[in-house]
Parts: sequence; structure tokens; C-alpha cells
Amino acid sequence: MRTDIFARLDREPEPPKIEIPRMSRTRLALFGGTSAFYLAIVVAVLASTWLVLIDWKVMLFRPYQQWPELHPYLDYFVVLGQRGPTAVMVAAWLGWRSWRQHTLRPLLVLGVSLLLLNATVGAVKIGLGRLGPHYATRIGSPELFAGGDIFPSGHTANAVVTWGILAYLATTPKTRRYLSALSATVSLGVGLTTVYLGTHWLSDVLLGWAAGLLILLGLPWCEPLIGRAEAWILGRREQWRARRRLAPSLPVATGGPRPALVIRQRTAAPGKPERETVTAGGPRPGPTGRSTAQLAQPRARNSRPERPPGGGSGNRHASASRPTSGG
Repeated sequence: MRTDIFARLDREPEPPKIEIPRMSRTRLALFGGTSAFYLAIVVAVLASTWLVLIDWKVMLFRPYQQWPELHPYLDYFVVLGQRGPTAVMVAAWLGWRSWRQHTLRPLLVLGVSLLLLNATVGAVKIGLGRLGPHYATRIGSPELFAGGDIFPSGHTANAVVTWGILAYLATTPKTRRYLSALSATVSLGVGLTTVYLGTHWLSDVLLGWAAGLLILLGLPWCEPLIGRAEAWILGRREQWRARRRLAPSLPVATGGPRPALVIRQRTAAPGKPERETVTAGGPRPGPTGRSTAQLAQPRARNSRPERPPGGGSGNRHASASRPTSGG
């Protein structure tokens, strides 16, 4: 048995018993508080309150001009909030975990969370249509319903969900604490980076944090559906494997095609070429011991050559019975 650190990379002999998170009272209270915060941000922007004024003050401060030396590094760091690269990285890690633990739950949880993220955040973005700081036209305006799509911040919400999934799927409390701190740091940094670059308002980032956290807190409600989906997929896989194992040994149906069988019959009649009779489908003995294919063929009849009209060896007795003439 391997005891080094590389033994943890091997596949486990059987699926481990993982405790699935439940909607506890604490989680339910956090979900309610985050929902209230989400609605408060939306109302504050719709009503053009003090939050919109803070958005404009930060935008006019132009942080990317105040600290230009940070710009090259933060351009790369903000990629941790882009949906494509982060989804590929996290899916690769969770795919390995699915293989190692004989379960599809990690990948299914990631898929459900990204689906919820696209549906909820995308709907609010399109519905409110807010323009970004670089496209703003009126100072002090919330820039809503103008054809934009930056409220809430997709980078921020995606960072919360994608990296928070790692903490949600952790199997030990210690690992969950470390991954929660890591995902919080990354999502906080990505949100502030978008404000520094001028691609989002501060209120966009606040709403993005709330949107991503709501998805993580509400995932336990999706666990029964995820369990049924995993059972269905694994059941279909076992049926497919069973069909593959049974396919080579299936018997031939009655009346179906039979393998061709060639029977050669040679005739040794003198002075005639040899004949070959070919039958297909295997010999079927008939009532006289001959196969059905041979019974279907007419027998060759032995014909005698006709006698000449007169003379020859065939007329020997007739000629002997005649009286001879002469004296």
C-alpha cells in the first residue's frame, strides 16, 4: 500500500461517503439577508440615491490614472473573473475529482450553478440595461434602460460562484474554511479590479457579490435534482455497457439468415466434366436423407443413346434369326 503523497492521486476503490449540504437555519438566514441586500442595491440605483453619486465620484476619480503602474498586473488578474477561462480550469479540477471518487456530483453542481448564474444575472443585465462608466452620457444619472449590460457585474458574480464551488464541494471543514477564504479574496479582488479599470460602477460590483452569493446559498435546494440526474446518467451508462457485453453472444433468430455452406458434389462419369452443386444456408435433411436444397434440384436422368435404325451391334439377334439365302 502506498503511503506517500502521490497515493492521494490514485483512484479510490469505492465512492466515499460525502455529506451533502442541507438548507440549515443559518444558511436560510444568510439567504434572506443577502436577498434583502440585493433588493436594496437595485432600489437605490433605480431611485438615483446617494449610491449613484458615489458611483460617479469613483468614476471621475479614475483610479487607473492615479496608480497606472498597477494596470498591467490587474489586466491579467481580472481574467480570474471571466466565465470561459475560469469555467475550464475549475471543470478540469472537478472532472478529476469525479473520476477519482466515482461520482458525477462535482461536475453536475458546477453545471447547475453556471446555468443559474447565466439565467439570473443575464436577465437582470438585459432588463435594466445600464451603461458602463466609459459610455456614460449624463453626470449624476444612473444610466439605466439605455441598452447596456453591466449591472450587476458579471465578472464579480462569476468569481463568487466559480471559486466558491470549490469551497461548497469541500469534504472536510478545514478544507472548506481555507477554500472559502480563498474564493472570498479572489472575488473581492476581481470586483475592485473592475472598478479600478473603469469597466464597472461600484454598485455593479456590490450587486454582483450579492448575486453570486445567492446562488451558492441556494444550491442545497438543487441537490435532489442533481442526485436524480446523476442516478439517471449512471443508469444509462450501465445499460449501454450491458448491451455492449451481450451484443457478440446474441443467438441467431429463428428463420434469420444462416451462414453460407458450400457442398461440392463431384461426378465421376467417364468422358464428362465434373459437376459441382452449391447449396447455401446449411444442409437441411429431407425425408430421404437429402437436403432440402438438393431436393429442390431435379435429378439428372441417365439417357441411353438411340439405336440406329438398322445394323450394328445392337441388331445382332435380329440378324441371326433371318434365314440365309444361297445354295
